Amino acid sequence: MTFSEITDHIESKTSGKISLIEGKDVIQVTPDNWLEVATLLKDDTSLQFDYLMCISSYDKGNNKTYGAAYNFFSVQLNHYIEVRVEVEDGTSIPSVAGLWRAADWHEREAYDMMGLHFENHPDLKRILLSEDWEGYPLRKKYTEPDYYHGMPVPKDKSYWD
Repeated sequence: MTFSEITDHIESKTSGKISLIEGKDVIQVTPDNWLEVATLLKDDTSLQFDYLMCISSYDKGNNKTYGAAYNFFSVQLNHYIEVRVEVEDGTSIPSVAGLWRAADWHEREAYDMMGLHFENHPDLKRILLSEDWEGYPLRKKYTEPDYYHGMPVPKDKSYWD
């Protein structure tokens, strides 16, 4: 299916619960509608998005709106779609770990690095940083600490190469 055919099909099943991002082959879904749309993506025989490729978190740059971009592929039907869910800081996105097992670790990374919260996630805790790390390093306004547990945090990492 083409992007247009996929979105027409989703719209016919969920009337008014998705929107298109102008100029991009991407659909946008509110957190309130996300589980319904996600279930349709996975279970509908015309869609069969059985492979969650990744979840990429992003910062809109206004210091209050953050998002998750989900990339799906159907192995059986050989088609692809990107879905974005945006939230205000402190608002949760429903977890899809119950639909796609890979979402478990992807959602944990988005939580750890961007501070996104996923409602009903089976084990939402940091995955890359220690539990006592302060802040979310991928946020545009993030400032690295000078020290962590008494050890200096290097700012110049060019010598790592």
